[in-house]
Amino acid sequence: MKSLIAEHLGSGREAKSWPKPSLPEYAFIGRSNVGKSSLINMLCNINKLARVSNTPGRTRNVEHFRVEGTLKSDAPWMLADLPGYGFAKVSQTEREAWHKMIERYLRERENLQLVFLLIDSRLAPQANDLDMVRWLGTNKIPFAIAFTKSDKLNQPKVQSNVALFRRELKKTWQDLPLMFITSAETAKGRDELLEYIETINAGWRH
Repeated sequence: MKSLIAEHLGSGREAKSWPKPSLPEYAFIGRSNVGKSSLINMLCNINKLARVSNTPGRTRNVEHFRVEGTLKSDAPWMLADLPGYGFAKVSQTEREAWHKMIERYLRERENLQLVFLLIDSRLAPQANDLDMVRWLGTNKIPFAIAFTKSDKLNQPKVQSNVALFRRELKKTWQDLPLMFITSAETAKGRDELLEYIETINAGWRH
């Protein structure tokens, strides 16, 4: 499996602390403990690129990475790991600070091409995930959904949970976002995610 070249560029809560927006950028967001860091490490095929923890709420700033390459190209792009939302055991003040930071980043980051919204494939549709979908749609922020941890259930159950989520979205959405099924353990979905990123990167370059 091809490993990409990647480096951590920095960690910050304000635009002045973030890297210059000179490359196409992709943000990863989801509920606390959904597996964002594990998916990022799998995507780049670099162990411990993003810090993995069993403690929800470990990521507290916007963590930026510079990545070189996809499956077909060596062109660089940037990846942003955002704090999780949901059940992290932090103070209300800290939770509100995260919310403001994430909202400001998603609305104002000028080179942001796409948000990958990570959803735990083991669960029925969760209210805070559906709220995030609605918020992204209302603010016209392009996004795709990546269902994580698909190796933890039998595949019929995974497909059933994905179908439940699609049915829930269809209540208010006419055109559904693109969806991927992934596993950090088996690398399921890696090629599809990287091919999609490469398609967007090609448009950026041209």
